[in-house]
Amino acid sequence: MKFTSLAIFLSFSGGVGAFVAPKSSSTVAFTSLSATTVEPPTRVAPDAGHEPEWEDRPGLPEEEFMASDMSKPDRSGMWECPLTKWDSEGIDVVKAQKEAAKMPHCPLEMRATDADNKLGADYFSKNKDKIRDGLLKHGAVWFRGFDLMKSVKGHRAMYESLGLDPCLDPLHSSGLRKFASERDALYEEVNKPSLRGHYIGLHCESTAKRTAAYAAFVCFQRATEGGGRFLVADGAAILAEMDTKLLQKLYDRQIRISVSNLDIPPTLPNLAKEGIKAAVDAAVAPKFDMDLEMIYEADGKPGRLQAVETAESPINRHPVTGMPVWFNNAHNHARKLRDRRPCGVPEVGMTEVFYADTMEPLSLEDCQEIKRASEKHITALSMEPGDVLLVDNYRALHGRDVFQGDRFHAVSWFTWDGDQTEWRGDERRIIEKNALNQAINKMMDWLPKDFESNQS
Repeated sequence: MKFTSLAIFLSFSGGVGAFVAPKSSSTVAFTSLSATTVEPPTRVAPDAGHEPEWEDRPGLPEEEFMASDMSKPDRSGMWECPLTKWDSEGIDVVKAQKEAAKMPHCPLEMRATDADNKLGADYFSKNKDKIRDGLLKHGAVWFRGFDLMKSVKGHRAMYESLGLDPCLDPLHSSGLRKFASERDALYEEVNKPSLRGHYIGLHCESTAKRTAAYAAFVCFQRATEGGGRFLVADGAAILAEMDTKLLQKLYDRQIRISVSNLDIPPTLPNLAKEGIKAAVDAAVAPKFDMDLEMIYEADGKPGRLQAVETAESPINRHPVTGMPVWFNNAHNHARKLRDRRPCGVPEVGMTEVFYADTMEPLSLEDCQEIKRASEKHITALSMEPGDVLLVDNYRALHGRDVFQGDRFHAVSWFTWDGDQTEWRGDERRIIEKNALNQAINKMMDWLPKDFESNQS
């Protein structure tokens, strides 16, 4: 759910014909959020608990790593992303923290030997059970130094050998992750030059409605001029680390996430405001597979219309293990955290996290504790060509640091398989989403390469 907000704006700006705003001073405007303090907060790069060293392993030229195996069937008709598995009632927070503290380090690192590389895809077939068990136990597995996954066709051979079944991104139509290779069910990661200066905080690839079961993030080309570490953190470790009183508070009150800002003149007549609200609700919300409520001035900004997700628990039981974990996107979406780190998203794309019972934004004190507990357990991976991070999306959270130059990472999302096939549903790809996806990607490519938000 990284950039749903900007996608919502772009779809609204290009497709709402039912409402025409009055001219002159009543025209709808996308304006800056005025500072909540006299001086804007200082932007500081977030912390990480562990940063493995770079090894400078070579990759392949783009024409080689992008080559698909045309002898394999087209996988573009993949599964729809499965519905989110919620099981958050009756959690004993203190007991959950004690259980979570027992979990091993995330991620598990599996480094290739010369013999492993000679096996190619057979390595993953032969070690399938070991790898899948490690994924469930650790929350993520970092395949390091494998030659097979230096190309699109090798990445596909890897995930097929592990028996993983691809699905769409939970927000396929959001437009900020186009396909790198559609026939191989591989999305391009957030490599756009316009967003290289934007720090992507920790999040699960999920909404209140849909969540991918697993993901495989692959590096084909590391950032040519530095940066671009891939971030991963264990939701169990964050849960165990966080202040118990805050955890109980957030669990009791739940959270809601705003994904878009539309600023209109606060003096606009109520009838016109309601017309805008109805137009956005009718034209935009149905295009996104999310349950959104359009709310005026939730963050206190006069005239601001925000698209807000339904209430959700910040803690959820893992669907397979039953263990409660930190399962939410507050580290990425809290405005008070975004305003204090590198941010490359325009105001319309800024998000916010609220206490669900009062719709007040999370306090700075609470945001700072979420930041501390989360970043202590970040491993900022030095992913190089051929490296893959296999992620349990209900257990581990991921993100990305800023980078310079050009970078090419990609990701495949996966639905439930094996004993959990009943959880994936029977929906296949909704082809109607494609046009919106492609249009928004073109719009995003028009942004300046080094766009930087100056909002605070």
